[in-house]
Amino acid sequence: MLRTLKTLFENRVTNDSTADDDIDPLSLAVAALLFEISKADQEVAEDERKVMIAAIRSVCGLSKKDIVNLLDSADGAVEEAVSLYDFTSVINEHLNREKKYELLLLLWRVAYADGRLDRYEEYFIRKIADLLHLSHRDFIRAKHAAAT
Repeated sequence: MLRTLKTLFENRVTNDSTADDDIDPLSLAVAALLFEISKADQEVAEDERKVMIAAIRSVCGLSKKDIVNLLDSADGAVEEAVSLYDFTSVINEHLNREKKYELLLLLWRVAYADGRLDRYEEYFIRKIADLLHLSHRDFIRAKHAAAT
């Protein structure tokens, strides 16, 4: 599965001939998970997109143009990925527990951005929390923090 993610990083090329190899694997994994949550209810609301951009800016420190390119790459990576493990394994390699909790909180904020929580958004966040080795307590604490 990790090979699938590596293949995405190695083989994808944008229209302007800039290789996606320049994209940090951790940034792509974070963006892909955020994108996965925004797409869970079958539509990406503008409010969700704004929250994703703000989250990526705060986590990755990228410019708006780089974030837009990253989101395009993340969209493709989500479509081609076999499972969420492709992304969570990268995050587990690079982030400590505290940073993974912060990511979980951002996932909840994306889910709540459109004013309603879809059951599929909650399902995917639960699955991601498990794959990030976060406790049910962390899952609930982040959910309540994002809802307020």
